[in-house]
Amino acid sequence: MFALRHLRLQGRAKIHLPYAATTATATTTKHMPAVPARVYVGLHTYSSEYRMPRLLMLQEHMTSWRLHQRTTTTLSESSNQERKTPHKATLLQELADAAKPYAQLMRIDRPIGTYLLFWPCGWSIALSADAGCWPDFSMLGLFAIGALIMRGAGCTINDMWDKDIDAKVERTRTRPLASGQITQFDAIVFLSAQLSLGLLVLVQLNWQSILLGASSLGLVITYPLMKRVTYWPQLVLGMCFNWGALLGWCATQGSVNLEACLPLYLSGVCWTIVYDTIYAHQDKLDDLQIGVKSTALRFGENTKVWLSCFTAAMLAGLTSAGYACDQTVPYYAAVAVVGAHLVQQIYSLNIDNPSDCAKKFLSNQQVGLILFLGIVLGTLLKSDDSKKQNKATLAPVAAPSYVPLPQPKPDVIS
Repeated sequence: MFALRHLRLQGRAKIHLPYAATTATATTTKHMPAVPARVYVGLHTYSSEYRMPRLLMLQEHMTSWRLHQRTTTTLSESSNQERKTPHKATLLQELADAAKPYAQLMRIDRPIGTYLLFWPCGWSIALSADAGCWPDFSMLGLFAIGALIMRGAGCTINDMWDKDIDAKVERTRTRPLASGQITQFDAIVFLSAQLSLGLLVLVQLNWQSILLGASSLGLVITYPLMKRVTYWPQLVLGMCFNWGALLGWCATQGSVNLEACLPLYLSGVCWTIVYDTIYAHQDKLDDLQIGVKSTALRFGENTKVWLSCFTAAMLAGLTSAGYACDQTVPYYAAVAVVGAHLVQQIYSLNIDNPSDCAKKFLSNQQVGLILFLGIVLGTLLKSDDSKKQNKATLAPVAAPSYVPLPQPKPDVIS
């Protein structure tokens, strides 16, 4: 009753408030909720001891109300903004997370395999160029795309065969199939898509190249099985990875010149045995426990001797291929630099240090680039004499444009 009595007196009494409190009351009374009656009790009196506590209580109430209003407004605005803005970042992140295992399956994050598969193709295309001419860049681009796709397909096939083995090896147990990130059926569907894209690239070539390229698929499929039956899986890998040395020449010339392509192909096989043996030394302890075979286990402590022999065979084959193509000084200089690079790799190799083996393996992309540049420069400096000789040799003999009449025999007068 006492509170109600003072509320009735409030309308008649003049309440003296500070300017801030007065302004806040005037501007927010319309939207502010009802203030408890006990706050207003005593505001009409002029006794400072009784009036000031009530005034402070009113100010605290209004301050807390303003803070509540600001918080409510901010939350409502942010929620409306979230409703209006599409979740683009979230959608892209989900797509990236879904595609990541497949990118790892085809080794997108490790392009060294694509380089090593492409370089024999590039060598062959550059060697087949006419004297004084650049290689066919459109053909190089087509083979680069094919190398990316087919290297990924080969990795998919390899992981499908070796899923159980990879799970037992420290370096490979995080691969998508071995770790269970994707299923075997998912890998088969993905492999079908990869092979379809590879076929799409292959049909851009002539029909001889299509047949030659398709014939390499057996090596691609059977290579992962070789480590179970022989200590020479690197030999089969070399036969598969250097098929482009034959295919590149066929794609530009319509046939394979065995005099040039066969030494080039065998040189690439020897090169693959060198770098993949170095690579295999990373896993030799796990391979021993699992029972998987490799040239690293076959060569053992004599690895450097074996690799030196294959390096010498590679250099001999490259020299023979250059001679068959009438190459010039830049080519043979590049062959010499390649030989020095491989000798340095073998001499400084520590077969018991996995990180050193990985470093030496990765440096082989420089070997392919050096030889490719040497072929291009050597072809640009070639004279036109060999080109004219080849054309003259291959040109068919023209038939005479007239038919000679038989000469009559002279009459003999006896």
